[in-house]
Parts: sequence; structure tokens; C-alpha cells
Amino acid sequence: MIMRSGQQLLLPANPVFIWCSLIAALLLDMLPLGRTPWMPDFLALVLVFWNVHQPLRIGIGVAFMFGLGMDVHQSSLMGQHALSYTALSFFATMIHRRLLWFPVPSQALQVLPLFAIAHGVEIIIRMVGGGMFPGWLIVLAPVLEALLWPVVSVLLLVPQRRAPNPDENRPL
Repeated sequence: MIMRSGQQLLLPANPVFIWCSLIAALLLDMLPLGRTPWMPDFLALVLVFWNVHQPLRIGIGVAFMFGLGMDVHQSSLMGQHALSYTALSFFATMIHRRLLWFPVPSQALQVLPLFAIAHGVEIIIRMVGGGMFPGWLIVLAPVLEALLWPVVSVLLLVPQRRAPNPDENRPL
């Protein structure tokens, strides 16, 4: 892929770091903060990030397994999060080449519909299964996830930005 001018060359992503970040996001979603509908889904955010940046390592199957784990944890309808994360990962993988050409704030605007679709799928499955509507504050969750996209992008790309052999004569 041809890089834009001024874009930094990144090191390969460490698979251990990828999995640790996914597990950390899962644990962050599992914090007992109560069921607030406006709370952003950190696992969905990290899954989309790695689906965009490493689509061959983190794919739809990984999203499905993490979704089943969230379904079990939240005692929700089995497959609710799994289907949501699977659709989210599919669409993120589908747009990953185009998305990387944009700066990070523009990327945040483009992943906002993905997060909205994922939350919409969760709500539809919950309502079909006989659950209650969580309220209109659910609309804030995709917006907060899109606002967190630049923060997550910076934090998760930090290990890849370091130079393999730092040298003052070669500023990479």
C-alpha cells in the first residue's frame, strides 16, 4: 500500500499486545458499574480498531467468541452480543482499506455508523426476545465510542511507533 506523505512507518503489531488489549477491553466492559445504556462498549471499540488495522489476525470468529463471552457475562439473550460484534467486525473489515487513508478524526466520523448499527442490532434482538427498550440514552453510546476512537487509536498504536533501533542520525 502506498503511504501518504508524513505518515509514520509502523512496526508489526505484537500478537500478545493485540490479545492483551482485547482482554483488557473485555474486563473493562465487565466492571460492575450497573447497566447504564449510555456506557460505551470498549470491547466493540477495540475489536473495530484491530479489525481495521489487523484484519488477518482479528476477524469475525474472534468477534463472535468475545460476543458469546459478553452474552454469558451480562445474562443477555444468547447470541445478542455475538451477532452484534460479528456484524461490526464484518463491516469494519469491509471498510478497513478505505478507512486507513483518512486522518483519525475523519475515521471517527466514519466508524460512528458502524457503532450505531451494532447497538441497533443489540436493541432489535433484545426487543424481539421480549426485553424492554433501554431508553433513548442508548443513542449516546455510539457517539461516545466514536469520540473515543482517536484516543484508542493513539493508545493502541504506541507500541508500533517506536523505532526498532533508535539512532539520532535516523529519525524514524
